[in-house]
Amino acid sequence: MPYSLKQAATATGKSKPTVLRAIQTGKISAEKDALGEWQIEPAELHRVYPPVTVRNGSDEPERNDTQQEDSPIETALLRAEVQQMRERFASIDIDRERERREASATIEDLRRRLDQSEQERRDKDRQLTALLTHQRPEPETEVPALNAGRGFRAWFRRKA
Repeated sequence: MPYSLKQAATATGKSKPTVLRAIQTGKISAEKDALGEWQIEPAELHRVYPPVTVRNGSDEPERNDTQQEDSPIETALLRAEVQQMRERFASIDIDRERERREASATIEDLRRRLDQSEQERRDKDRQLTALLTHQRPEPETEVPALNAGRGFRAWFRRKA
């Protein structure tokens, strides 16, 4: 329900001219009704000026017309909902930590496998290179001595 100019001034603890100046300068939006009186929405008014609390003379917390009474049932329901949310967040945190540990273990295993595969590849490369470049040793040929002799027998000894 919109405030009149007087109600708006009372709700904010400001004077009527102060609220009217805020309307005229555009700080607060308001409309005039059929009788020419200003109608100010409480949300718009309290966006600029905070509400003034009403003293009730007891030990209860001070309240104003924009605050609602909290019922014990509503408070209990909200507390139960908060507790459920906390349990859900705790469960999510536990799951997240478990997934991180599993991911770390998987990464470590993959790194180990990659290192092992690289070592096996290097060993196979060495073996292949050795096979491709392997040359059999040539049989030793005797070089005939210069004074080994002449003739048929010397020649025959050289061949044997």
